[in-house]
Amino acid sequence: MTHASKTRTVLITAAAWVFGLSWALPVVYSLWAAFHQSAYATHFDIAAPLTLDNFVHAWHAAPFPRYFANTIFLVLGIMAAQFVICTLAAFGLARWKFFGSDILFGLVLVQLMATPDVLILENYKTLQKLGLIDTLTGVGLPYVASAFGIFLLRQTFKSIPKELDDAARMEGASTLQTIWRVYLPLARPIYVAYGLVSVSYHWNNFLWPLIVTNSVETRPLTVGLQVFASVDQGIDWSVICAAALMTSGPLMIAFLIFQRAFIQSFLRAGIR
Repeated sequence: MTHASKTRTVLITAAAWVFGLSWALPVVYSLWAAFHQSAYATHFDIAAPLTLDNFVHAWHAAPFPRYFANTIFLVLGIMAAQFVICTLAAFGLARWKFFGSDILFGLVLVQLMATPDVLILENYKTLQKLGLIDTLTGVGLPYVASAFGIFLLRQTFKSIPKELDDAARMEGASTLQTIWRVYLPLARPIYVAYGLVSVSYHWNNFLWPLIVTNSVETRPLTVGLQVFASVDQGIDWSVICAAALMTSGPLMIAFLIFQRAFIQSFLRAGIR
């Protein structure tokens, strides 16, 4: 290895450590503040006593059981609806030839270029006409037809040999049976990768639920967490960090448990 190569390797390694530490420092601080009293939130004393009072205070300061139930119902409902709608749309675009199919797929690609925030006003007006403001259905409805999911599954379905369709039809399978018994098993890594992305995005989504929800009965965790930053209650960073860890903890634990499957699914999906 030449001197220039060694220097480049050292610089790349150093840059990776800098970026890694930049990402990890907020998490480390949250862990420190959450498990220590407020007096030690900015006073880093190794001998400071540990405590769980911040989690107890945070849990009783807001209806977290309701927020957790809303969030779980919301993310799982959106993911299930996306699987159904995106699968059917992707199969039709990948295997059926009809007038305007290319134009329709082009519109799907155009939707990929538009961020959800651009459509907030129009989506709100639509939900207002449907009477779905301040409902979990209204929070999830704009996301059930995902352009990214349709595009990803269409590309996957097109890579599956069409001879399998013919073999399934010769056995008397219907279109839905062909999708269920042929396409879904072969595309399982793609569904795992897309499901993880969907759950992560909607678990952390804040702006749209903040606009649509007005009551405790419909607020997800991200919106409920803002109660700890209100001026009326005062800002206690130890309690705020404890609440933040409670909201993000399930997602982090799930990622650590399914880390291997998560990475392998993305590699098989062709996402780099």
